[in-house]
Amino acid sequence: MHKISKIGVLTSGGDAPGMNPCIRAVVRTAIYNGLQVVGIRQGYKGMIENDMYDMETRSVSNILSLGGTILKTARCNEFRTDEGMETAYKNIKAHGIDGLVVIGGDGTFTGALRFSQKHPDIAVIGIPGTIDNDLYGSTYTLGFDTATNTVIEAIDKIRDTADSHDRLFFIEVMGRDSGAIALRAGISCGAEAILLPEKSTAIDDLIKSLKEGQLNKKSSSIVIVAEGDKSGGIYDLAKAVQKEVKNYDIKVTILGHLQRGGSPSSFDRVLGSRLGFAAVNALIAGHSQKMVGLSANFIKLTTLEEALTEHEFKLEPDLLKMMEVLSI
Repeated sequence: MHKISKIGVLTSGGDAPGMNPCIRAVVRTAIYNGLQVVGIRQGYKGMIENDMYDMETRSVSNILSLGGTILKTARCNEFRTDEGMETAYKNIKAHGIDGLVVIGGDGTFTGALRFSQKHPDIAVIGIPGTIDNDLYGSTYTLGFDTATNTVIEAIDKIRDTADSHDRLFFIEVMGRDSGAIALRAGISCGAEAILLPEKSTAIDDLIKSLKEGQLNKKSSSIVIVAEGDKSGGIYDLAKAVQKEVKNYDIKVTILGHLQRGGSPSSFDRVLGSRLGFAAVNALIAGHSQKMVGLSANFIKLTTLEEALTEHEFKLEPDLLKMMEVLSI
């Protein structure tokens, strides 16, 4: 354990709403405690290219409502090499940085853990910033709430068109290996079916459900498909259903990167602030190779190794059951 005097902060991987409130909290909590702060642009790429600058209290003024990240973000293959890590280490040592706060997802944490293991004199704390909500050790990850609200707003608008034309819409949402966005958005919007990576759904069962909906005089249907769903691509899925459910005019919408942007919700602004505040305090307390997360509305520390272990990130059983019951 060594005393921290200067903290570097970066965002890496995909951007997520709430990163800016988190950066703000890191900077101001550090300065409040007498520490210096260095902003690292474009994640690990900025460490390698020495793209860093000193941050003051006013450096983070008026950013609470901004989506994206003022520090920019990038994916950096060079950081995965020993040579790239060595260059990054020399650069941050030249800046006098002895503690890092890294905001991102599993790829970001993998890099942070390996870097800290190679250079244990640099303390590292991770903050889960990903809209997928798929990191072990935190009930909610930064950006998930805002992304879900964005999806709900889009689906509500699509529902208006679906009702007007008796259409069946297949809507793909982000999630990779996690159906968290799809599940919550589907329940919130009254989707007739939700296809998730965590739960196999036979096409025959989906077709049967949609036909039953027609018999129950449903004038439109919304099927939400998480991008990691294993039933096949959304276009092939729509074609297979169209052959059997002929009364509907079937359309496909992929929401894509629309889900990443936008002003963070109140929840994500508070969550980002809490996690940024906690990350700096964890460094001051001598912690390293840990992730700060939220569990039962309390801050929890989880080792980066544990956060990256293949834990099965389970969706809530009651929501899965509700999905079936409320869609009849």
